[in-house]
Amino acid sequence: MANSPITSPLKDSDKELTASALQTTVVDLVDLSLIAKQAHWNVVGKNFRSVHLQLDELTTLARGYTDSAAERANAIGVSPNAKARTVSENSGLPEYPDNWQSTDQTVDKIVEILSVLIQRMRVRVDETDKSDLVTQDLLIEITQELEKQHWMWQAQQA
Repeated sequence: MANSPITSPLKDSDKELTASALQTTVVDLVDLSLIAKQAHWNVVGKNFRSVHLQLDELTTLARGYTDSAAERANAIGVSPNAKARTVSENSGLPEYPDNWQSTDQTVDKIVEILSVLIQRMRVRVDETDKSDLVTQDLLIEITQELEKQHWMWQAQQA
């Protein structure tokens, strides 16, 4: 890790593990916000307005938590990286299809993407159990909200 102008309250091994969890969270959340916007612009069909607006809510949520995770990284002396190339090369989320998608296709794909992200977040929650409880608390909060969103998107499949 490069020298940081910000000192960390964590020992180096804990800082490294925590930094990795935060960096991958930042990358995945940036990708989620971009996916949600792509879906927002390309959704068509029945219940269009409701899905269109729900995608904006998901974008806002992802952007807000991206900022929280990036600022937590800064607080422990780590520089976050969410450049386009970094996100493109490192996101663990499934790719969203190009072109118009029906509301049903959109809902199905968002449910899938949220499911993958939640699984990835739960691993990070586990990983930070010993390295940094403050970061773990933030990751738990993000995961809780993603699980709520997952439920709301799944409810549309019923």
